[in-house]
Amino acid sequence: MDFLNGKIKTLYFKYLASAFGSALITSIYSIVDMAMVGKYHGPEGTAALAVVAPIWNIIYSLGLLMGIGGSVLFSTIRGMEEGETRQSNEYFTVSIIGSVILSIAAWIIIAFFDRQLLVFFGAEGATLTLAREYVLPIKYVIPCFLFTQTLAAYLRNDKNPTLATAAVLAGGIFNVFGDYFFVFTCDMGAFGAGLATAIGTVISILVMLSHFVTKKNTLRMVRPTKLLHKFKAISVTGFSTFFIDIAMGILTILFNRQIMAYLGTNALSVYGVIVNISTFVQCCAYSVGQASQPIFSTNYGAGKGDRIRETLRYAIGTTSFFGIVWMVLCLAIPNRFIQLFMTPTEEVLRIAPAIIRSYGLSFLLLPLNIFSTYYFQAMMKPQAAFTVSISRGLIVSGILILLLPVVAGANSIWFAMPLTELLVAIYAVYMIVRYTKQLSTAEKVALH
Repeated sequence: MDFLNGKIKTLYFKYLASAFGSALITSIYSIVDMAMVGKYHGPEGTAALAVVAPIWNIIYSLGLLMGIGGSVLFSTIRGMEEGETRQSNEYFTVSIIGSVILSIAAWIIIAFFDRQLLVFFGAEGATLTLAREYVLPIKYVIPCFLFTQTLAAYLRNDKNPTLATAAVLAGGIFNVFGDYFFVFTCDMGAFGAGLATAIGTVISILVMLSHFVTKKNTLRMVRPTKLLHKFKAISVTGFSTFFIDIAMGILTILFNRQIMAYLGTNALSVYGVIVNISTFVQCCAYSVGQASQPIFSTNYGAGKGDRIRETLRYAIGTTSFFGIVWMVLCLAIPNRFIQLFMTPTEEVLRIAPAIIRSYGLSFLLLPLNIFSTYYFQAMMKPQAAFTVSISRGLIVSGILILLLPVVAGANSIWFAMPLTELLVAIYAVYMIVRYTKQLSTAEKVALH
């Protein structure tokens, strides 16, 4: 695969298929877990896994920070000087070092302070008990979850997206069957779902590591120069992608607390389903960003603006398709989602349609907004990416989540995200147009 000279349409859709498969299967870990635990324990099980969701956001976001941040610089350097590997591998090495440090820190916090974390995320009573049962086996393999994100990003940029997908697929398939076996056959409940997820991620990381013994591998651990400078560059470049996942955790905490304060456990269980739908939608957005990022970065380094514009057209079309599909599904079959993820009570089935339809409006623009952060990162515009991430993930959304129930009634909270995505999309589209107009068609860029 030649990022600089190959046919853009072929490259993009080949990478989209791999990235979509990888992102979709990744979401299966939490989706299948919630469905199985919800069927086994009822609404309390669904609520418990909604409380656990921010832990996944923290772990995955740290992996994306090092993986996306480093791989953008990795590909940009290779676009600037075709055939150059030493400097690009310095960024790979620093990403791995950073991932080790961050995984150890996350490991210690989750292993020893899980109760405090889950209470902070909104767990109490039976919900807390089930959440801790689920997290228990996961504690032992925390670094594996983080490294799957880091390595998957580099495998895509090292022209082996198929293996990244195969790795996640192998772990995901085990998780699906393992969930049923451990939860129901072995009667382990929430603990069994966590056990299946833990084993699944170990399988994924082992498959990914096989890349390093293949002939196509160009990733090498080398002694980096200016390690702290490179770590800073990776962190700055990857921060927006990192914050997208962190923001999902922050929003989940805010929603959990506000829902419990104003609407109660039944509404929280419906929100737990929304979290899983949103995970699917975000995975669609991630797939577009991850498919186009290696093409963007390499051609940006080489100064080939026309190829970037062509890739952008395909990416915008794909995000529009995903947004329309998910919004229409939420409007058309809200209770089908509820029945998929839990054994609902009559009260849950009564309140769910209005909640899912209101929140589901946000899915129209969500894929575009998330994709824009990948585009800005690849164009070396971290400030624009940061603005999108922090606006939709904390500032605008946070204000609306806290303010709407006070000024417009409890149920208005479900419109917080549709309003957020609309306001952010206006800014994102403006900046995409602005930066795309500035692209050179011939002159190479300098990496700072």
